[in-house]
Amino acid sequence: MGTWQTWPDLPRPTRNDDSMTSRAGQISALMVLFLSVIFAPGTADANVLEVSIEGTITPASNEILGAAIEQAQSQDYEAIILVLNTPGGGLQETISMLGRMDKTPIPVIGYVYPEGANAWSAGTMILMGSDIAAMAPHAIIGSAQPVQVSATGGTTPINDTKTVNAVVALITEKARAHDRNVTAAREFVVNNLNLNADDAKRYGVVEFVSPSIDDLLSQVNGTRVKNVTLNTSGSPVDTFEPPLSLAFLKLISDPTIAGLLMLIGIYALIFGLSSPGLGAEVFGVIALALGLIGLGFDVNLGALFLILLGIGLLLAELHSHSFGVLAVAGLACIIAGSTLFVPTGYPERYLPISYQRSMIVAFVLPSLIMGAFFAFAVYKVAKARLARPFSDQFVGERATALDRLGPKAKGYVQFQGEYWLAVSDEAIEPGEAVVVVEKTGSVLKVRRA
Repeated sequence: MGTWQTWPDLPRPTRNDDSMTSRAGQISALMVLFLSVIFAPGTADANVLEVSIEGTITPASNEILGAAIEQAQSQDYEAIILVLNTPGGGLQETISMLGRMDKTPIPVIGYVYPEGANAWSAGTMILMGSDIAAMAPHAIIGSAQPVQVSATGGTTPINDTKTVNAVVALITEKARAHDRNVTAAREFVVNNLNLNADDAKRYGVVEFVSPSIDDLLSQVNGTRVKNVTLNTSGSPVDTFEPPLSLAFLKLISDPTIAGLLMLIGIYALIFGLSSPGLGAEVFGVIALALGLIGLGFDVNLGALFLILLGIGLLLAELHSHSFGVLAVAGLACIIAGSTLFVPTGYPERYLPISYQRSMIVAFVLPSLIMGAFFAFAVYKVAKARLARPFSDQFVGERATALDRLGPKAKGYVQFQGEYWLAVSDEAIEPGEAVVVVEKTGSVLKVRRA
């Protein structure tokens, strides 16, 4: 027989049959072990979970990230790619998201994507808190200074040192913890610095610039983060799909939708309380509850008092004779209270100016429309109240006698094309013109014209 192949970790076999049998068993066991490694179910552990954070960062964004992290940990994903395309959002939600990213043992790759996407204000903070930061070409980050917006839509940068220093400390510490450019992180807040992808990489703000997720996974392959060496080259990417409850929360957390829910709820309550039995008040309570949940912040008691006062004044107008005074006061209260509900500054919200203006419009514009409706209704009511009584509209009008009329003889007259029963204190012959002097029920009292 020919020479036996030598295995490095096994002794050279002898040529007797027992040795050959033993040798064959060892080869078989080694082959089984080799095949089990190749086809083991654990190969799915190299999968990467993609989580998308688009639009305004709201409480729903925080819950979606938390659910995605739980799924990634339970299914042993290699890493999480947090795709960012956001103008900013709630600061408290951002802090909570940063905490979730720090606590999870799974590496989180922040990625501003697709090309031309933005991750401003709170989005920049989340990128700075990612274990690995990356951007697509032509993407932009920065503009992280808190801004106060007034009820009229004007803006004022917040320069209070207590507020600014708190935000600066947060973003610079996240940059320092991940060995990124601390100076640039500070400039994002203090001077609203903006950087494109190439500049961000050149200045050490992000580690990678990549046009696609697959290319990014190839670039980060071999990077050691959180005591894990990433093995992501060619890894399958699963997209996280939030459950229905979180998808619904994301929908109502949109600032514009949450604001509209609040206004719909307020006016549904007004209609329901003024016309009981239609169920509008129940719908109003539900809409208000959804709006408050969507807004995700504590209700300002003063604003709530103004809105309730405004509702009371509008209801009082419907049952009073103030000729619109109560309605105007009620609408003023509702508009003021609605405006106070708009989260315009730190720390309640951390929104860009355009979103804050949109929210103000969503609150105030329906109130103005409703005000115009109430003004028209009050005008009609006042016109009706100031008009002459219906019976007085007959006095002084001319008619034509159709029958002989007298103190004891009733007959018909033709008045405005209709036949009316009439009486007179004097004798009137048919065909004579008469003038109405009084109306009693359906009977006209006339005299000769």
